Amino acid sequence: MVLKIVQAGEPVLRQKARDLTPEEIGSPEIQRLIVLMRDTMRDAPGVGLAAPQVGVGLRLVVVEDRAEYQAGVSPSDLSDRERTPVPFHVLINPRLTVEDATPAEFHEGCLSVAGFAALVARARGVRVDALDEQGRPVTIRATGWYARILQHELDHLDGTLYVDRMETRSFATAENHRRYWAGRTTADVRAALGLAPGREKSST
Repeated sequence: MVLKIVQAGEPVLRQKARDLTPEEIGSPEIQRLIVLMRDTMRDAPGVGLAAPQVGVGLRLVVVEDRAEYQAGVSPSDLSDRERTPVPFHVLINPRLTVEDATPAEFHEGCLSVAGFAALVARARGVRVDALDEQGRPVTIRATGWYARILQHELDHLDGTLYVDRMETRSFATAENHRRYWAGRTTADVRAALGLAPGREKSST
């Protein structure tokens, strides 16, 4: 069974989610929600899913960047993105701190803004302090693509979508992104779109 992923325009995507209590974390309802979110993320497929994306206003995120998702990406692009597999994990009541503010700009999409992509600059390195699915404290330090995933998903918990942070001239359908920009450097994309050079020279 999978859950419906709500799309941009649903009010829950623009509301600040609330923390879970210790009692809620251990409840059968939340444990089932975690399993359903995992299955929904994998079915989509995606590398992260926040509870508001399935219509639930709680500070709960699941993340997983499977090796199979990276199979079609060139080694140079994986290197530029600093992208490596990330095992499945759960973050409850997460708090994010930027540890490396160096901007990294790449195309980004969202399961709740289905069918589109745009350039989004994110901090290169972050720390996330949270609770796991059993309510135990966890601290994650991430760089590169993993840090991007965490920033994207935690934004959802505060009612923020990537379209709020995107380079608006780069907004494109997913089909046109694949047709025109896949495999090209961010610098090339910016130049083609008539944008000022960014601080990046990374692949998109």
